[in-house]
Amino acid sequence: MMIEPSILVIGSANMDMVVRAAGFPLPGQTVFGSDFQASPGGKGANQAVAVARLGGMCRFLGRVGDDSFGRSLKQSIAAEGVNVDNLMLTENIPTGTAIVVVDSSGENSIIVSSGANFALTPDDIYGNESLFEHSAVVLIQLEIPLPTVRAAIDLSHRHGVRIILDPTPVPKCFPPEMYRVDIISPNAVEAEALTGKKLVEERIAKQVAMQFIEKGAKSAVVKLGARGSLVVMSDGHFYHVPPFKVDVLDSTGAGDAFTAGLGVAYTKGMSLREAAVFANAAGALACTKLGAQAALPTALDVQMLMRDQKK
Repeated sequence: MMIEPSILVIGSANMDMVVRAAGFPLPGQTVFGSDFQASPGGKGANQAVAVARLGGMCRFLGRVGDDSFGRSLKQSIAAEGVNVDNLMLTENIPTGTAIVVVDSSGENSIIVSSGANFALTPDDIYGNESLFEHSAVVLIQLEIPLPTVRAAIDLSHRHGVRIILDPTPVPKCFPPEMYRVDIISPNAVEAEALTGKKLVEERIAKQVAMQFIEKGAKSAVVKLGARGSLVVMSDGHFYHVPPFKVDVLDSTGAGDAFTAGLGVAYTKGMSLREAAVFANAAGALACTKLGAQAALPTALDVQMLMRDQKK
């Protein structure tokens, strides 16, 4: 029997504490905030939910605490249609949490307490090798231990699974073997952290993306925010993908919606250039609502935005 190719997301699940403020506080400063929300988050969980909403079949591998936050997260992610059989409850370690401040322009600043996310080990990856056998794509981020990420890349290569790496948060020492992925997709800030170069113009962005390919990535899709995205292939061909125009309220989940869009588009048979257009639309729509998972769009939302702005 044929099994539908699925997307395996390996990563973090957090409870996000989100508050809006006029600006980010300076050291020692207190500012007033508003619109507080406690909502499901974590880059892994966000991408898993985004995959499901965008029409992909998704399995999620990760850890949460055996506490009220963890049980609530597992239930809410499952309610989105994500298979959470391998989202494990972890005793004596709290669920990961994130403190998110969103300023008046929609930019965000985030502090993460990893909790159970950092209890996800390479043994958890190798012990779930069967998840890789029927997956078309694996999405990985860096809110879990780097040895665990290495194990996921290893098994993906072993089973011929396409790897999309969202290299965030960027560690101080980025292991060179982590460039051995099919697509690396940093945003402009992460690309600068990895290379030391500010992406102030398309020429420099292309140079930076080519550095990723020279280090082992098969392709790079750089998220440029309001400037859209840049696709660079291993043969040197590149495409600038224009942005979709939306009213930005909160950019918290935009990168996760984008990465999920790339994965879903691949399983639907799109080219990488077409996938980046689809991902741009998903990321743009995620900026129009407050919160992370609450703001993630559906496939219909994306199709309507693409249709409306194509006119």
